[in-house]
Amino acid sequence: MRIFSVALLALFSLPAFAADVTVKVVDPDSAAVIGAQVLLLAAHNGRILASEITSAGGSATLRTSFSGPSEIRVLAPGFAAETISVSSAELTVTLRLATAAENVVVSGTRTPVPGEAAGADIDTLSGQQLITMQPVVAADAVRFLPGAIVNAAGQHGGLTSLFVRGGESRYNKVIVDGVTINEPGGTFDFGTLPMDQTERMEFVRGAQSTLYGSDAMTSMMQLWTRTGNTPVPELLFGADGGNFTTAHGYASLAGARGRFDYNLFGSQFNTQGAYVNNAYSDSLEGANVGAALNRSTSLRVRVRHSNSHSGVPGEWSFNGNDPLVPIGDGSTIAPLAPDQADWSQLNNLLGSVELAVAAPNGWHHRFSGFDYLYRYSELNVNGDPDRVSPLFGQFDFPSHEVDHINRAGFEYQGDYSERSWAHTTFGYRVENENGFVGNVDYGPQTHGQRLSNDAYAQQQITWKTLNVIAGGRFVHNSAFGNTGVPRVALAWQVLHGGEILSGTRLRFSYATGFKEPRLEETFAGPPYTQPNLSLKPERVRAFEAGLQQLFLNGKYELNATYFNNLFRDQINYVTVDPVTFVGEYVNVNEAFAQGAEIALRAKILSRLLLDSAYTYTSSQYLDNPAPIDPTYNPGQPLLRRPKHSATTLLTYLGSRWGANLGGSFVGRRSDSDFFGFGIDHAAGYARVDLGGWYAVTSRVTTYINVENALDRRYNEVVGYPAMPINFRGGFRFRIGGE
Repeated sequence: MRIFSVALLALFSLPAFAADVTVKVVDPDSAAVIGAQVLLLAAHNGRILASEITSAGGSATLRTSFSGPSEIRVLAPGFAAETISVSSAELTVTLRLATAAENVVVSGTRTPVPGEAAGADIDTLSGQQLITMQPVVAADAVRFLPGAIVNAAGQHGGLTSLFVRGGESRYNKVIVDGVTINEPGGTFDFGTLPMDQTERMEFVRGAQSTLYGSDAMTSMMQLWTRTGNTPVPELLFGADGGNFTTAHGYASLAGARGRFDYNLFGSQFNTQGAYVNNAYSDSLEGANVGAALNRSTSLRVRVRHSNSHSGVPGEWSFNGNDPLVPIGDGSTIAPLAPDQADWSQLNNLLGSVELAVAAPNGWHHRFSGFDYLYRYSELNVNGDPDRVSPLFGQFDFPSHEVDHINRAGFEYQGDYSERSWAHTTFGYRVENENGFVGNVDYGPQTHGQRLSNDAYAQQQITWKTLNVIAGGRFVHNSAFGNTGVPRVALAWQVLHGGEILSGTRLRFSYATGFKEPRLEETFAGPPYTQPNLSLKPERVRAFEAGLQQLFLNGKYELNATYFNNLFRDQINYVTVDPVTFVGEYVNVNEAFAQGAEIALRAKILSRLLLDSAYTYTSSQYLDNPAPIDPTYNPGQPLLRRPKHSATTLLTYLGSRWGANLGGSFVGRRSDSDFFGFGIDHAAGYARVDLGGWYAVTSRVTTYINVENALDRRYNEVVGYPAMPINFRGGFRFRIGGE
């Protein structure tokens, strides 16, 4: 009778658990995790009974009338996915640091999924890793990730480009807090994006235009600002300094109380640099504020402002082999000296408002409005008559480049999880691009404006050991008309394996991508150019095939990927009047790149992570009817894309101390001085960075960061000497934060 009574009590208790289950999600340090996706699943068939997003306190309450056995599944970017059985009405789920295959990411599918199901090569840097690395700007972090070739024009704040899988530097989409911050046409300077208060970075390689539109031809990078998560307000502040008169200070106030979370922050970085006119400064201010309006609806507002000032010395040192400059009487003069007066300023402001609704069951809706203001100015007041070249004579003249650009729009994204094995994503985006660009000293500025309407959809299906992702995007643009891009990705787990060989997975994907023209390419007019209002986007046909092999229960992961990219309709300036040299931009160029990436990712210990990779790239220009330099002739390798490159990043994330060791190894590559000195390549180089921190007390942390620790002398871009060894050390203080 007693047994019967207990069984009856358990039977009637089951609906209570299923009807109202509260889940608290915390990280390995027991801090609340905000924004994690929590799913309540029927245990027998994986049907989604309810889904919520964790609130400011890291909690989510799920309600359903289902009375059978059920499970909770938690997906939080940066951690491993966790699944537990529902055994009571209140549960706590502690997330753990993940191997690369387990790590939950969002950039590959626009929804949280384990990395092995994302259908793309994705590498991440967590907030803890970024705190250990202490990167000043985005380039200092991404250069140590697989497949990334960073080309910086010398000093901190110098113009910095990224090349991935043979693509142009404009083929990389950059998104911060949900806002695209490329200039229209893809241009982006990775040397001026400050990394203070960045909670997470995801770096995706391959064509991603289906989900992200223009510019995502060979990669996309996404960054998120830190979210407050402590009931007691946490005040963080600190300062560091180093050689070359470098100083850096910062402060933030963050927390979570009731329905609200907040993070208000600011920082200032200054350095004089190692050489003439190498000074760089940047100030950053921002806020990330969220509110849970009710159980299923949340609102988030993000604002971020950056203002930087950089010296622009121009090219002047060529790997130590500085050529003498011939002059009119047949003699020569000394090598170039840096321009001492040229400088640039970048002032940008981004803002976004996002409304998220998790209702009805299985549905998630995101409504977001965004605005990005870009203000750039480069001023060379007097020019420099001593800066001459064999090809042009004096080339350093007074100039004043001024670019004022605004990108604003609205986006809706809907997600529906039919089952645990099927997920649909769809959305609509409208964006207005409006800008004035050009040199105000030489003719009128170019004004361009265009409106883009995008619709996209993607289906994810898992059937037994096969994962399928298929999607497409349709774009109607007021300037270049209609275009469409498809993508399909397949992953097949051919072997589950055992303890040593722990799983073998084959991958394949096919996609096309596009990059819209820059404003000046479409709209620039007299006296030097004629507009081309029929100019089309640049395009890529990309496919890749790969193998993923796990070892030792997934602690070690080996990835081998073959990529093949055909770039078409590339834009070039072609002279149409041989007398006045007036021309226009047209779609005429074509290029090709193929290669292989081999990456090893390991969770050597619970807190010791390794990410190493080797990349081989073979590339060439297929068609270029109007090359501006012999390095662009058909048959030549693509500019600044090395055949051989490698990266490594070793990170230890302890409770009392942390450390990192990063290496970037780049082989010889095609380059040019573009002034007739006869330099046609840049030599290979190795850069090693290291850093670490130590918690003196629970409230005080000391840290150090060393860049170019081997003190190598090299050029990433011909003519621009890289910074010698430079270091920063300082202290960070914490008040509150319990």
